[in-house]
Amino acid sequence: MRTIRWVGLLALYVGAQAVALLLADPFRAAGLSSTSNPQSVTAPIEIIVIIVAAPLAILWIARRKGGLFALRQLILLAIVASLYITLYATFSILPPGLILLPPYGAEIVVDPALILSAVASTAIYLALLMDPQWYVIDLAGFVAAGSLIAILGISFAVLPAFILLIALLVYDAIAVYGTKHMLSLAEVVTDMKLPILMVMPGAAGYDYPAAPNLKVVRQQPVEEREALFMGLGDVIIPGTLVVSAFVWLPAHPEVLGIGGNLIAGLGALFGSLAGYAILMGRVLKGNAQAGLPFLNGGAIVGYVVAYVLVFHSFGLGLSPAL
Repeated sequence: MRTIRWVGLLALYVGAQAVALLLADPFRAAGLSSTSNPQSVTAPIEIIVIIVAAPLAILWIARRKGGLFALRQLILLAIVASLYITLYATFSILPPGLILLPPYGAEIVVDPALILSAVASTAIYLALLMDPQWYVIDLAGFVAAGSLIAILGISFAVLPAFILLIALLVYDAIAVYGTKHMLSLAEVVTDMKLPILMVMPGAAGYDYPAAPNLKVVRQQPVEEREALFMGLGDVIIPGTLVVSAFVWLPAHPEVLGIGGNLIAGLGALFGSLAGYAILMGRVLKGNAQAGLPFLNGGAIVGYVVAYVLVFHSFGLGLSPAL
């Protein structure tokens, strides 16, 4: 059962990176970058500030009377709105595109992507609102992760992506092992049953809405715990380097017909998977762990090794001229 859980999380992790790689070029062509200058070293600052400030704001609101309910509704609406936007961008790149309805002289146009994204995001919203089972949480989290990884990857060139990963690696370690407020945040998030965590149970019948608080789960022996949890940020942040390498590095030289940009991106992915293996080994011993030191650290090391091997340079693509 323990193997099923960590393998399931691994599948979600790798799948989100694969989806992001597929969406990267279409998203870039559609102008979905969140920054006007992806090469700027200050580009990640806004994201870093939001990620540092948001947990503190969530914890403050959650401790107010009625705060948890209001916070859940607010975050739920924000998640669904972001899902609508990213789903629309995704469906827009698929055929058939705009459809002209008869009578053609009236020039009545229907956008299938608009309808599909509205239906899908509404369905996810209702499922999260009424019965947020683990598979609904994971579906919403998976879709959000794939899209957000692609958007961040096209928004930050390699150097800004490095800055983002290193800054959040340090922050996550401090927040989990130092101030420990990230542990309190995880408890609040599990209470809200929202797709900010990915959930992988040992059995399909696991009832997530009825599951005990994460604080209670941590007091149980490891073998008695019914599910493993991974923060959505642990999937999204290391994936930023994977997509950034693919988008911003040159495709040449090729190795066995595979572009150097993709090899460098896959190097970051495999490096993060090595970090994932170490992380899961520690998690399965029963202690809460900061994910980003392992995942971001592995992604950076994997990228560096792959880049040097393919491009025969220690410039690491940190300058647009390289």
